[in-house]
Amino acid sequence: MQKILSHLRKAIEEYKMIEENDKIAVCLSGGKDSITMLYALKALQRFYPKNFELIAVSINPGFDFFDVGFLKQICDKVEVPLFIENSNAKEIVFDIRKEKNPCSLCANLRRGVINSIAIREGCNKIALGHNQDDVLETFLLNLLYTGNIGTFSPVSFMDRSGITLIRPLVYTPEKEIKRFIRKNDLTVMPKVCPMDGTSKREDMKQLIFSLTKSIPMVRANLFGAIQRNLEDWK
Repeated sequence: MQKILSHLRKAIEEYKMIEENDKIAVCLSGGKDSITMLYALKALQRFYPKNFELIAVSINPGFDFFDVGFLKQICDKVEVPLFIENSNAKEIVFDIRKEKNPCSLCANLRRGVINSIAIREGCNKIALGHNQDDVLETFLLNLLYTGNIGTFSPVSFMDRSGITLIRPLVYTPEKEIKRFIRKNDLTVMPKVCPMDGTSKREDMKQLIFSLTKSIPMVRANLFGAIQRNLEDWK
């Protein structure tokens, strides 16, 4: 937990993600990233100089593998209240529209529901579990597929809802998250999305892995370029 907390706290303090009396809705999918984020924020809450409140929110998209009982067990263990809302994302994205690249639409549908829960429960912030690898993969996706230089920012304020999105794991490498899950013998939901392992994001993951073999510093170089040159990261 110490390594995870070190990365987490660095991101939170550098980008002022948490302020006094924040109420944060932690997005819990049941995957390794969201579970690690929930555990880490709960651990941080015990000693952080600024008081903040946590709830967990999860969206049931309608897939057979979505396990409500599993998510409840996680939240009971860390003593964080859980709010689950049903969504018709599966029906819209996969059954009706049959999207070949469903990730963007699915994310937009889920985000709308999550925002509604956060507002209803009096939260002013939403915590998303994107890790450092996600930052790099999104950067490459934008560069190679759209010709744009950019990725998501550590902190984003949404004018319409008045909610701020925070990403406390942006400094945390995926390998550290996997190590935390394995070392603490934690169970994760076997599958959180039917596109797991088959999307363009997976292609970017493999590209970075391949480049690292011949350019050992490629991850650090990419991340440094993002921090130095993107306005949202300064």
